Formats: sequence, structure tokens, C-alpha cells
Amino acid sequence: MAAPARDLMTTARMHDERITPMGSMPPLSPEQRQAALDKAAAARTERANVKSALKRGTLSLHDIFASTSEAVRKMPVRALLESLPDIGKVRAQKILTEMDIAENRRVRGLGTLQKQRLLELLTPRTG
Repeated sequence: MAAPARDLMTTARMHDERITPMGSMPPLSPEQRQAALDKAAAARTERANVKSALKRGTLSLHDIFASTSEAVRKMPVRALLESLPDIGKVRAQKILTEMDIAENRRVRGLGTLQKQRLLELLTPRTG
């Protein structure tokens, strides 16, 4: 009869190996850590500025969809909708549900048809 297989943690303890959980980040140097923190802060600031410009009406939904900025493209669609004038959490949720857009969908993950339908629904009509 074969010996029972040992799990990875038991084997590691026997050999005094350090096991890092899958998906964990490698240790960063202080400089790398600070650079990552600065990059994240810049992205948050950019997203906050975009949301503010949407609320004021100085930036359009079309501009957002045309943006190549990674910070903007990583913005959740829900947050984008809630940033538009006259749209709160309830109406944003209703729009996401009606258009069959996942709650956790980000701007970059929207399909062409979804973008088109959002533009048709939310772009003010003139005339």
C-alpha cells in the first residue's frame, strides 16, 4: 500500500521552507512600494476629477468612452453613472439591470452595443 500523500504545508514544515499563498505579491523595495502608492493616488485623483467634471457637465459620456486613460477605463460603470447629473444609486442600479450590465463591470469591459445604448439613453436631446 502506498504511503499517504502529504500536503504542501506539511512538506514545507518538514523542510523549513517558506510558503507564500498563491497570488500574493512579491516583496517590494521601499522605492517600488512608494512608486505603486503614488501611481494609485494619481489614478484615484484622476477618477475623482472625471466624476466631478461629469457632474458639472464639462465632460460627456462620449468623452469617457473615447478616453484612453487607464484610470478612467478602470472606473466601475456604476460609479460613472452615479457621477452623471440627476442619477443616483437607485437609478444607476435600474439602468445597469435594464441594460444587463454586471454590477462589477468596468468602463473598459463595456461592449460596443452597451456603450451605444448608454449614450442613447443618457445623452441629452437637442431641438
